[in-house]
Amino acid sequence: MPRKAAPGSSRYYFTDETEDAIVRYNASSDFDERSKIYGEEIHYAFFKLTQNIIHTFKFYYTEVDQIEHLQHEIITYLLSKIHLFDPSRGAKAYSYFGTIVKRWLILYNTKNYKKRIQKVDVVELDRNDDFRYNPGEEHIKSDLDKYIDLFVGYTSENIFELFPKGNDAQIADAVLELFRKRENIEIFNKKALYIYIREMVDVKTPKITRIANQLYTIFKSEYLFYLDNGYARF
Repeated sequence: MPRKAAPGSSRYYFTDETEDAIVRYNASSDFDERSKIYGEEIHYAFFKLTQNIIHTFKFYYTEVDQIEHLQHEIITYLLSKIHLFDPSRGAKAYSYFGTIVKRWLILYNTKNYKKRIQKVDVVELDRNDDFRYNPGEEHIKSDLDKYIDLFVGYTSENIFELFPKGNDAQIADAVLELFRKRENIEIFNKKALYIYIREMVDVKTPKITRIANQLYTIFKSEYLFYLDNGYARF
């Protein structure tokens, strides 16, 4: 199915012809022919694909000044993986390369969050569904902090396997954003957190609750194992 470049635009940027061009690019061993195919039939599709995913999922925590520079990094990475695309396996090129871009950006964003963290405090859920700092329990703080980093890293890296349906992965990433930004969270009640998530993902509260509960199930079961054994299974 063709993908439009933007609302209101009649130009398609990732079509069946784009996929055919990728197949021809991979089949050719002639440098000039491959260069021509890429420049005329593939580059624009990769450019628009990376641009749309960056803005749709709000991947704005970068080490570069211009989004186009980030796109260049991703497109270079896509080119290093282009030979792996095999249409006989049933995947469409748009979905295949879109998944590669999303995974790359999630890992990239997670890495940049970690670089910004100078000091992390424990976030504790009390009976009023409020998230509050607990500065007194240093041992728990250290263990919980390490586990949260492992949890966020694992769920971010495997987010499309854990949440394969619809926009579930996007909602899960918005919830994980709270963990990544936990050093900036002082006091948030439950309602405020839902509003915060809805600002990033336009979905209704019940769906946010369902995804949050799935994440909590993973978090709780693996954290109990972590406390008992001193290491995480992921």
